[in-house]
Amino acid sequence: MTGLNKILLSEKDIPEEWYNIQADMPKPCLPALHPGTGKPIGPEALAPIFPEALINQEVSKEGFIRIPEEVRDVYKLWRPTPLYRAYFFERLLDTPARVYYKYEGVSPSGSHKPNTAVPQAYYNKAEGVKRLTTETGAGQWGSALSFACQHFGLGLEVYMVRVSYDQKPYRKLLMNTWGAEVIASPSDRTESGKRVLARDPDSPGSLGIAISEAVERAAKDDDTKYSLGSVLNHVLMHQTIIGLEAVKQMEIAGEIPDVVIAPFGGGSNFAGIAFPFLRLNLTQGMNIRCIAIEPASCPKLTKGEFRYDFGDTVGLTPLLPMYTLGHNFIPPPIHAGGLRYHGAGVIVSQLYKDNLIEARAVQQLACFEAGVLFAKAEGIIPAPEATHAIAAVIEEAKRAKEEGKPKIILFNLCGHGHFDMSAYDAYFAGKLTNHYLTEEELTANLRELGTPVINL
Repeated sequence: MTGLNKILLSEKDIPEEWYNIQADMPKPCLPALHPGTGKPIGPEALAPIFPEALINQEVSKEGFIRIPEEVRDVYKLWRPTPLYRAYFFERLLDTPARVYYKYEGVSPSGSHKPNTAVPQAYYNKAEGVKRLTTETGAGQWGSALSFACQHFGLGLEVYMVRVSYDQKPYRKLLMNTWGAEVIASPSDRTESGKRVLARDPDSPGSLGIAISEAVERAAKDDDTKYSLGSVLNHVLMHQTIIGLEAVKQMEIAGEIPDVVIAPFGGGSNFAGIAFPFLRLNLTQGMNIRCIAIEPASCPKLTKGEFRYDFGDTVGLTPLLPMYTLGHNFIPPPIHAGGLRYHGAGVIVSQLYKDNLIEARAVQQLACFEAGVLFAKAEGIIPAPEATHAIAAVIEEAKRAKEEGKPKIILFNLCGHGHFDMSAYDAYFAGKLTNHYLTEEELTANLRELGTPVINL
């Protein structure tokens, strides 16, 4: 073993600004549309559920947005996060590739999600908001926002996708410990939830349904706002603190990655590490491949259509230009609950449409196999979401071996799996299966949409 095993930065190296990739995109994102009129909406349409500061960030075209000192002070609890060279993993794979990973599992909630939870709680508190509502899939986002709301003295109501609520009781308890109320979604607390339960009393839920419930609750109370953990532009921008640190750490290592890989649900995980490296492609002419890895059971980028669709199931949000499987799509109950979202964020969708990023879908069993292999080599048990990136890293490392060429691979190890051991238990017991979606399952919900495919 030679070279640096772990590359650490100091508190003074925490970025002072987030990176906004909209400033450098060759084609701007298409506007969100009013679901009734079909006309583009302005920032004022978002005012009932978001604070002004976040709305301004959502529509901003500035290249960099300053991080408030109050937010950086909280970031200091775990940032900067370490970058590791995965020597033992490389040896196990017998590959000439050099593999690095940015480890976000050192945060208080064990994932990358506090990177946006903290600023969202801060901006809401600054504008006099008393309480937030949100959804969560695997529980990582709900945990992160619970921590952030507790820090800034905000109440929180979390709608947790039913299948994850049942699978991950310790995530619920983590949220409860930080003072949040957690409700299994769909619930009978909202009209949105009641509508779903009337159709399917045993619904496993989805992120789209949970979003509908959380948005509905926020819209009915003047002291309450809604908070989203992925998809939206400002959320992806907050996460770029990961990649901004990683760029500096890779420079210390004397390396430029050939490939940057991250799991993909709605976009925050992928955007966080990839966007600062995409900036090098867009502004300096580099050719770094950035690959989003999604579950084969919810393949919006690789199997979906680029069209206007709702961000939630019931249709309370504006129509967004995205790669989607249809807002009524209910993914199979895989254990990587945080990736079970029907659509891709607007920015990521535009980048994918313009062939500036790549996407790949992987099956559940391959992911867990990769996660176990990584844990045996590096000692960290990855969250089920993170195993998707690891599965793709293995593919790239094997390709490097077949080609006999060195390759520098960087991936986002977005969180640990300490609260997801029931998933590993199911894997070792042979209870997990792959999910092969039929063409009918993939297209049925898209046919129900009244909005046209975007032909650009």
